[in-house]
Amino acid sequence: MRIVFFGTPEFAAYSLKRLFDAGKNVVAVVTAPDKPAGRGLQMQSSAVKKMALELGLPVLQPEKLKADSFIQELKALDADLGIVIAFRMMPEMVWSMPRLGTFNLHASLLPNYRGAAPINHAIIRGEKQTGVTTFFLRHEIDTGDILLQQVVAIEDDDNAGTLHDKLMVCGADLVLKTLDNIENGTGTTIPQVLTGKEKSAPKIFKDFCKLSAEDSVLDNHNKVRGLFPFPAAWLESEYGTVKILETALHAIPLHVHETNLAIYNKGLFMRCKDGWLEVKKLQPAGKPAMTAKDFINGFANKK
Repeated sequence: MRIVFFGTPEFAAYSLKRLFDAGKNVVAVVTAPDKPAGRGLQMQSSAVKKMALELGLPVLQPEKLKADSFIQELKALDADLGIVIAFRMMPEMVWSMPRLGTFNLHASLLPNYRGAAPINHAIIRGEKQTGVTTFFLRHEIDTGDILLQQVVAIEDDDNAGTLHDKLMVCGADLVLKTLDNIENGTGTTIPQVLTGKEKSAPKIFKDFCKLSAEDSVLDNHNKVRGLFPFPAAWLESEYGTVKILETALHAIPLHVHETNLAIYNKGLFMRCKDGWLEVKKLQPAGKPAMTAKDFINGFANKK
């Protein structure tokens, strides 16, 4: 079976490697164009491109997915199936071109957490489980018929980074299983039943990452977990704007109301509406990340 693979970040690159190692016939890899990044603005390739080159696979990097030159390249590949993981919006002329269509891997249990940031929002909402879903693409984003799903537990100490890695591995397993079913003619689909009450996972912007003393200890703790390591929760405090990178869920009832960050009994605590949340790691503006102890001994004592 001739497969065209679409993807960009590490989450997708891992599945690409697994497909290659399993002997699947990936005839081309489509990924984002190189772009400048870092202080020196050096041109950087996507994780998927780096993996494809390492594996010796042909790489296509179209600026526009509707460009005639790209469409002609796709047609020449004569693909049987497309697989897309963490890519961009695709026009129908692209995803419908392979003989069997194109399926997507999404990092949630659809129809819940449709959108750009399912891993983050599942933790922020305090979910105890999430998962991965493969489904065929159709017009409306993340609404196509479901092929397979796999549940993954969210542990109390998980953050967006650790859960990303769990879902990346589990997702690659599901992609291979889905592909095997399609190749064997045993794949079946079920439609997504949408009630209008599904939880969403929209793209995350800076304002959303702000922590608030008007939220509960648990809500702020989950927000910190769900935004670490990137883009990170932040707080306006007496010490300026600080990123809150890690908290511990054992609140204490400090009798202080005029400050957002308080030092108490050699610990650092953030004010919430129902108590104080312990801060374990943070990053003041313009400074490296540090433990609360180092913050108290250095930065805070110099204020």
